[in-house]
Amino acid sequence: MTKIKAAVCHEFGAPLSIEEVELRAPQAGEVEVELEACAICFSDISFLDGGWGGDLPAVYGHEAAGRVSALGDGVSGLKIGDAVLVTLIRSCATCTPCASGVPTQCATPYDRMSGPLSMPDGSLLEHGLACGAFAERAVVDQSQIARIPDTIPMDAASLLSCGVVTGVGAVVNTAKVRPGQTVVVIGAGGVGLNAIQGAAISGAARIIAIDMVPEKLEAAKEFGATDGVLATDPKPWKKVAEITGGRMADAVMVTVGAIPAFESAPRFLGSGGNMYLVGMPHSGDKATYEPVIFGAMAQGMKGTKMGDVVLKRDIPWLVDLYGQGRLKLDELVSGRWRLDQINEAIADTRSGAARRNVILFK
Repeated sequence: MTKIKAAVCHEFGAPLSIEEVELRAPQAGEVEVELEACAICFSDISFLDGGWGGDLPAVYGHEAAGRVSALGDGVSGLKIGDAVLVTLIRSCATCTPCASGVPTQCATPYDRMSGPLSMPDGSLLEHGLACGAFAERAVVDQSQIARIPDTIPMDAASLLSCGVVTGVGAVVNTAKVRPGQTVVVIGAGGVGLNAIQGAAISGAARIIAIDMVPEKLEAAKEFGATDGVLATDPKPWKKVAEITGGRMADAVMVTVGAIPAFESAPRFLGSGGNMYLVGMPHSGDKATYEPVIFGAMAQGMKGTKMGDVVLKRDIPWLVDLYGQGRLKLDELVSGRWRLDQINEAIADTRSGAARRNVILFK
């Protein structure tokens, strides 16, 4: 067992506590990573607020990067010192979804209370999001690892683990946006900016960002948005109608977890268009729709988890785009914090002003 510092959640909605916990050595098929950066995602915040249930105490954090520090038996293709991403995408490779090329929907259960973490007295500590990356080190399954070049700064690289693949992947993999189409992105935060980047990469003719903050709409244009519409407008869909000449959107990406955003999304759709549920509301939250409109307009609604990413396929592609200057990563990092500042970083993230706050361990 190795003693590491971690940010522990003992009570939903309460500040995290920086403590020394135990991390066991990697077992067969597992990899230990000495972390250098871990970004704060709203999924972490939803968990620590109790929005999706789970056991306590727990260590959350899942958008991370670092270097391989130990290997379990049977791990191939990695060596000590390799720069890698740590993701929550734990794939067994044998269940039907995995065998069908959809590892984000792996059907093999994982007991997070029986993971590599424990309290100093030996009591249970949840391996939050199967990562536990708000800590100096993490032990995860080898399927959760993706190699990255040494040339990418770790703070920027960590965003590839979730925010970037979720936003870009939702547009490219799930919505399969084609050149010439119109895309509306609701929410110009960390994931929304990456959905905008995905739409630009896909060749969308119009990329319309919708947000409540004028400054965020301006920032969205730096990432590829052609237009911005304030969500606070009494009828923002009318603005979209003006921009598109009444055609409206082929795809609407809802990248926030607010129910009003989900309920308004169909109003931006054109005939045959689809809305995509990218952001994650809390369990139990409900939205109301008129099914007759979806039927009459041949519209649809589809969920997307982690951008339907396939790590070995998509991470090298995204890294190459970054190297070409066609994918912004460094510009997404809005704040850098120490582990002992994590509660301040979380508060700043909640404010909605941050693109991505990153905890640096070195």
